[in-house]
Amino acid sequence: MTVVIGFEGSANKIGIGIIRDGEVLSNPRRTYITPPGQGFMPSDTARHHRAVILTVLKEALEQAGLKPADIDCVAYTKGPGMGAPLVTVALVARTVAQLWGKPLLGVNHCIGHIEMGRLITKANNPTVLYVSGGNTQCRIGGWRIGSQLQRRVRSYLPATKGRGRSVIRVSRVIMPTNQSRLGFSGGGS
Repeated sequence: MTVVIGFEGSANKIGIGIIRDGEVLSNPRRTYITPPGQGFMPSDTARHHRAVILTVLKEALEQAGLKPADIDCVAYTKGPGMGAPLVTVALVARTVAQLWGKPLLGVNHCIGHIEMGRLITKANNPTVLYVSGGNTQCRIGGWRIGSQLQRRVRSYLPATKGRGRSVIRVSRVIMPTNQSRLGFSGGGS
C-alpha cells in the first residue's frame, strides 16, 4: 500500500493531502483571503503559506494517523501557479523529503486537478477542459501521464488561456471575495 503526502500551494490556498492507494486519509487546507474586490499578491500569499505550512503538515499527519516513517513519497506542485507561493511549498516539500529520506515528485498543477477529479469520479477516459485563469489547459480523449501528454496539453494552452482569464473575471463579478464557493476562488490576477 503506497502512501503519498502532497503539498499544494500554487495560489491563495495551501493544502497538504495524504493518500493511500487512492483513499484520501487527510486534506487540511488554509486560504489566504484578501479584502473584497482585491486579488492576492504573490509575496503576501507566500508569507501566508510560510506562516501556516508547518501547522497544516502536522494536521495532515494527525488526521491520517500516520508518522513520517509511514510515508512512501513526497509530492508537491511544481507549477504552473504564482511563483512565490510555489517556491515556498517546494522548499518545504524538498526539506521534508530529505529529512524523512523519501523520494520527491513534482506534479503539474493542472494535471493534479484533473487526476484528483478522475480519482473522485472514477472516470477512466475523461474528456477534460480545465479552466483556471492563465493556467487553462485542455485535454480530450485518452489520458496518460508522460511526455506525450505534456506535449498535447501544451499545444492546447495558447488557444484557451484567454478564456480562462475571462472565467476569472466573471467569477470576480459573481463572487467578489476570494472565499471559495462551489470550487471557484474568484481571485487571482
